[in-house]
Amino acid sequence: MSDNGIKIYVISDSIGETGELIAQAAVRQFETDNFEIKRYPYHNTIDHIEPILKEAAKYEKSLIIYTNVVLETSEFIKEESKKLNLKVVDVMRDPMMRIEEILGYPPLREPGLIRRLDENYFKKVEAIEFAVKYDDGKDPRGAKKADICLIGISRTSKTPLSMYLANKLYKVANIPLVPEVPVPKEVYEKDSHRIIGLTCNPEKLISIREERLKSLGLSGNAKYANLDRIKEELSYSKQIMEELGCIVIDVSDRAMEETAGIIIDYIEKNIK
Repeated sequence: MSDNGIKIYVISDSIGETGELIAQAAVRQFETDNFEIKRYPYHNTIDHIEPILKEAAKYEKSLIIYTNVVLETSEFIKEESKKLNLKVVDVMRDPMMRIEEILGYPPLREPGLIRRLDENYFKKVEAIEFAVKYDDGKDPRGAKKADICLIGISRTSKTPLSMYLANKLYKVANIPLVPEVPVPKEVYEKDSHRIIGLTCNPEKLISIREERLKSLGLSGNAKYANLDRIKEELSYSKQIMEELGCIVIDVSDRAMEETAGIIIDYIEKNIK
C-alpha cells in the first residue's frame, strides 16, 4: 500500500469479524486496491485502544471502525477520536439505539454474544442430528451417549419429545418398550436420573394408534390398536420402569411442551 492509501482500523471487544466484513464491503464499493484493513480483536480496555488511535492519527487517510459494546470503551473511542480529529464509525451504536427505542429497555452490552449464539446454533444442530440417529431404538448405543433417554411403548410421544428437547440442546435417545423385545443392556447401564419413562392411559392410546393406522391406510382392528394388547404393553413398560427406578410421566392429558418442561426441570435438579 502506498502512502496515499487508506488505512482502516477495526477495533472490537470481541473477535472483530463483523467490523472487518463491513470494512471490506464498504471499501470494495470504491475503485481502489490501495487500502489496508487492520483488525484488533478483544481490545476491551482503554490501555489497549489508546495506542491504536494515536497510531491512526499519524495518517491523513485513516478510518476507525469499531464494534465495542461496553460503554466505557465505546465512549472513549468516540471522545478520543474527536480530540485526534479521526473519522470513526460506531457499527453497533445506531442499531442498538433503535432497538432500545422499540423494545423500551437497554441492551446487555456484553461482548461476544453473537459468537455464543452461533455456538448454541451448532449445538442445536448436533442435538437434532443425534435425536434422528438414535430415534426409536435404531442404535441402542445412543442410550449410553445421550443426555436423556426416553423409554415407553409406541405412541407415547417419544419422537416428538426427542426433537423438542434437541431444540433445547439436549441429546436425546428414545427406546421403544415391546414385550417381545429385550431392553438393551445400555439402558440398564445408564444413570436412572437420565432415564425418563413415558406412559399413557389405554383409551387415549387406542385413539392415537387407530389414527396412526388410518394414516397408513391400515385397518383400525389391527392388534396394534387392541385394548388387551395395549394393556399388556403398559404392564410390561411399568415393570421395566420399576426395575430401572426411573421417573415416570403420564403424557395422557399433557401438551408436549408441558411434558418437556417437567423433564428439563427434573434433569436440572438431579444431574450435577
